[in-house]
Amino acid sequence: MTTRIVCVNDRMQSNYRYALTAPAGKNFHPGFTPDLTPAEMLALGVFGGKYMTDCQEEFPAEWFARARLCPERHDPALNCFGVLASQPLPEWIRRGWIYHEDPRGWFQWYCRYFLGRRCPDDDRQISRWRAMRRHVTQLTTHCQPGDAACRPRQRQALLQWAYDSRKL
Repeated sequence: MTTRIVCVNDRMQSNYRYALTAPAGKNFHPGFTPDLTPAEMLALGVFGGKYMTDCQEEFPAEWFARARLCPERHDPALNCFGVLASQPLPEWIRRGWIYHEDPRGWFQWYCRYFLGRRCPDDDRQISRWRAMRRHVTQLTTHCQPGDAACRPRQRQALLQWAYDSRKL
């Protein structure tokens, strides 16, 4: 594979460059098996539609063909489960969840990882993804399979971590 360099210039990063060293959607870390691609997540509705509105040039256009976006504001109605299930960015920063190369958080890391970027933060982000499994266990313990009305915030949160909670 030929290494490709991506240059990012958006509201949160200027002249940030990264290399794509793995084929898109392939060669994931063993044990990192997300249910959903970034395009599927965007089409289902994540982060109130606001998350990726100013950085579309960085990612494949087909990811945004069916994306549920709202550039003006965060709109929980655009989320798959119609509820707010995330904390504001200042809270992510306060808790130390933000890696300096991915100022938008885990989903930005995942989008770049999916494209083929590998970076020093991969193990930490994959560990955070694995930790979300506890919510899968809670849903399967407390909800009937397919009952979208049972714990919708937890279902939305899982969806925002690439777990397909519609199937639980």
